[in-house]
Amino acid sequence: MTPETVLTIGQQAIEMTMMISAPLLLSALVIGLIVSIFQAATQINEMTLSFIPKLLGTFLVLIFAGPWMVNTLVDYIQRLFGNIPWMVG
Repeated sequence: MTPETVLTIGQQAIEMTMMISAPLLLSALVIGLIVSIFQAATQINEMTLSFIPKLLGTFLVLIFAGPWMVNTLVDYIQRLFGNIPWMVG
């Protein structure tokens, strides 16, 4: 296995991690922004007011995007495991 192969596998793993985690992180970011604007407008500084909507939003995104995330990850793992004989020798 060459160093280029190892770097390529690492790069693909990082790209896969970013692609799978992006919907969850973006939903939490958008909900957090909306809640913080609401808190600034109403001057309510309650920590649970920002935590619970993020939790619910992340849960909803996980319900809707979960099958896509699992299928994408399974496809990647199958390709990775399928290429092991060509990577090793």
